[in-house]
Amino acid sequence: MSGIMKKIRVLIADDHALFREGVRALLSKYEDLEVTGEAADGKEAIDQVKKLRPDIVLMDIAMPGLGGLEATLELKKICPEVKILILTQYANQEYLYRFLKAGVSGYVLKRVAGAELVSAIRSVHRGGTFLHPDVAPAVIEGYLGGLQPPEQEDTYETLTDREKQVLKLVAEGKTNKEIAEILTISVKTAMAHRANIADKLGIHNRAELIKFALQRGIVQ
Repeated sequence: MSGIMKKIRVLIADDHALFREGVRALLSKYEDLEVTGEAADGKEAIDQVKKLRPDIVLMDIAMPGLGGLEATLELKKICPEVKILILTQYANQEYLYRFLKAGVSGYVLKRVAGAELVSAIRSVHRGGTFLHPDVAPAVIEGYLGGLQPPEQEDTYETLTDREKQVLKLVAEGKTNKEIAEILTISVKTAMAHRANIADKLGIHNRAELIKFALQRGIVQ
């Protein structure tokens, strides 16, 4: 026997450098794991996956620019063989369903112990699925209760580029007048965009829009 072990190659995608360093330090303690790269947002994650072809991507949800869901959907199109393990602070049933529907292999909360994260990585690499104990019951209860994962398309992606710009500005606290000035449009047009955004997202107050934008990493 040669004794040469094929390492599990991992890419860490998270917008917090200190968190990435911590995960890298943890995984470096295990001989069968190797961190091949890091990414601070969804776009960089896609670029790094194309370049490095890791076995597994540890993917955060809320990142600036392109968020975890958008990056996952894109990666599953261009690199379907790469397994994605969500590593997040959100124990949210809707998030869980959306990511499972997008094709992720696991969903782990950031409060997990290091050994459990390693176990999740190994399990996913073997072709299994790993759900954090705090979110697994939601899946079971959902299906037993007759609930199905949301079938609607990703509502954010139904927005036009201009509407996405307006959403970001609204989430940053800008008024209709300020939005109009920044985008060089009329106040009436800015208001129309906001109305369209509210209808498409099903969110009709600023607080919920800000929450949506924060969760998606549109603003920080």
